[in-house]
Amino acid sequence: MAQGPSAISHAKAKLDEKLVRESADIGVTVVRASRRQEGSVFDVVVGDVVILKTGEAVPAGGVFLKGHGLQVDESTITFDLSPVCIDAEINPFLTSGVTVVAGHGTMVVTAVGTNTTWGELINTEKNADEPAPLRERLDVLTSTIGKIGVAVTVVTFTVRHFTGGTGKLALLDKGILLPLAVSLMVTFYMMQMAKDNLHNMSAFETMASVTAICADKTGTLTLNQMVVTEFWVGTDQPRAATSIAGSVINLLRQGAGLNTTGSVYWPDNALPPEMLGSPTEKALLSWAMAYLDMDAATFKTTGRVLYVEAFDHAKIKDRTTGAVIAHWKGTAEVVLPKCSMYVDMQGNTHEIGVEQIKKLDKIINDMAARGLQCIAFAYKQIADEKPTLLGLVGLKDRCRSDVKATIEACANAGVAVKMLTGNGFLAARAVATECGVISSNDPDNLLIEGRKFHTMPWAKQLEIVDKVRVIFGTRPVDKRLLVKLLKHKGQVVAVTASGSGTNDALAHMDADVVLSMSVKGTDVTKDTIILDDKFHTVVTAIRRGRCAYNYLQRFIQFHLTVNVVAILVNFVSTITTGHTPLTTALIMWVNLVMGTMSALAVAADKPAEALMGRPPINRTAPLISSTMMLNLAAQAAFQTAVVLALQYRGRDIFGTDDKANGIMIFNMFVLCQLFNEFNFRDIEKKNVFAGVLEKKGMMFLILVALTLVLQALTVEVLTRFAGTKRLGLGLWGVCLVIAAV
Repeated sequence: MAQGPSAISHAKAKLDEKLVRESADIGVTVVRASRRQEGSVFDVVVGDVVILKTGEAVPAGGVFLKGHGLQVDESTITFDLSPVCIDAEINPFLTSGVTVVAGHGTMVVTAVGTNTTWGELINTEKNADEPAPLRERLDVLTSTIGKIGVAVTVVTFTVRHFTGGTGKLALLDKGILLPLAVSLMVTFYMMQMAKDNLHNMSAFETMASVTAICADKTGTLTLNQMVVTEFWVGTDQPRAATSIAGSVINLLRQGAGLNTTGSVYWPDNALPPEMLGSPTEKALLSWAMAYLDMDAATFKTTGRVLYVEAFDHAKIKDRTTGAVIAHWKGTAEVVLPKCSMYVDMQGNTHEIGVEQIKKLDKIINDMAARGLQCIAFAYKQIADEKPTLLGLVGLKDRCRSDVKATIEACANAGVAVKMLTGNGFLAARAVATECGVISSNDPDNLLIEGRKFHTMPWAKQLEIVDKVRVIFGTRPVDKRLLVKLLKHKGQVVAVTASGSGTNDALAHMDADVVLSMSVKGTDVTKDTIILDDKFHTVVTAIRRGRCAYNYLQRFIQFHLTVNVVAILVNFVSTITTGHTPLTTALIMWVNLVMGTMSALAVAADKPAEALMGRPPINRTAPLISSTMMLNLAAQAAFQTAVVLALQYRGRDIFGTDDKANGIMIFNMFVLCQLFNEFNFRDIEKKNVFAGVLEKKGMMFLILVALTLVLQALTVEVLTRFAGTKRLGLGLWGVCLVIAAV
């Protein structure tokens, strides 16, 4: 028994160590063998050249080589929130653990692992192992049981002392073996749900109380896999690239193939090319190769990139003509206002007038209404004053197949899903409708722009926050504000970590639990649940969190019944007769066998799906509900009456001697607990046998049968070892019939 908790603690520590290592396994892009390669941060060595992009963490210590507009967030090291500019002359040094917030570039690695500043901080950090909330409440309950037992013992001893009585007193321990039994139950249950990669028990418990989930659109509700589905040149939509002038095609190739931070690599002629870069960059490169017939391998040699601003503009020198051309690429709402001209499919330029603006706005809005992200290409000769619009492309990021059903299940469970996106109103509404975040059945369906929401008075924010379903044009400060408002109103909030590059660290710190689509790059030292790239795991996490709470309540009801009956029987019997029918040894045996076996039976018996039809569990709700108290009172009264009846009249009724009567009391007490296991299968329902013969209830029956066999062996076979006496079939039949009542 002493080794049980140690083994359980060791197993949990091994799981934590595995998850922490997996969370640190971040993908990086390095230059090796004269080409870009994607690999693990654990494979980075001194001398590697690492590609740095916006939103990514710097994987090692190093020196800046080249790049454009590189800025990093060093707040994790210096606690200064201001971005730091990196350049080759003034500040070329980069530290492991900082995040790139703007620009892009390359660095040569000079230090890895514990030789970096971040590695030294991790080595010296001491994390306190905080107990889970339910475990803290359980410890209080265990302590209370122990105190009540000691108090009853003291009162009994005092009464017997002043009345001249004698007799040994059975001292009840603090809920004997309760911590071990609960640890066994939790470990058995954790083994069942290990495939969900739950990090720690507190996150597991918190999901039972979650009332709101703040979900990022990109990477969480959608796959973050962009595909170009629509293309326009000026105000015309070409049927094929052959209908477009060659000069326009060449400019579009430059805009997609040279004004990019992505790259293309062919392992060999037999395999498809590998795309490196952000999902948007990869989609545009794929489209340029397939639709514009761009040869990515040779096209890079046709121009020299003089300057690149990530997903904004670049200056490119055409090696054929020697002309320097500035290219723009970005969201249409940003690029279009900069343009004064546009080109048609024949390569002719036209002024963008009022009518053209209306047509272009309609094209952009129609794309947004269908959930497409509209990207605009533009260019400018050095002599020109303003850019000329080249074309518009619509990119589709498909919703996950399980999102709509998951959001519906969350709504049925009383959990509201709120979508946050950087898209505009039309695109946000289209995606939210497709995913099921907003529906015609919801009377609220409030969509609001992030800046507008942020500038509202506090009272107004509190008034509408429950009705908000979508925040579009979201910034990190808006996401944090939403979390703080919801928590201020008493809600339990989960936020998603999609890995899309947005700095949501502050929102994650304020949230009660973090839901991540992947363990890689996730801070699992927080209350985190890994969804393994399946959003439906949210429902599984909620269900299992509620099940854990339900399991603990059921076990507490059982455990309290055992101890309340033991206290009442021994108290009354000691006061009236001076003898305790339930000795300390017997109570220890009951708790050891019945406690551990019942704990396993609870964890093995899956509760009904009805738990997902109930509202979230209030975090301050008492562990012992009113229904549990009624069940406890009824069972305790019945069992106490039966045991005391045997104590006073058992010898006369059944014609047994003192030892046989004592063993019959012990057997009756154990069998009452055995049949009481059926009562706590469902605290709320009267039909406690529902589903017991189904597949999910077979393990419960097996454990009950095993307990019965063990009790029979103790009474009938191990008489010398256990100090028992055989009862025979007749007395066994009486015990079984009465206990089954």
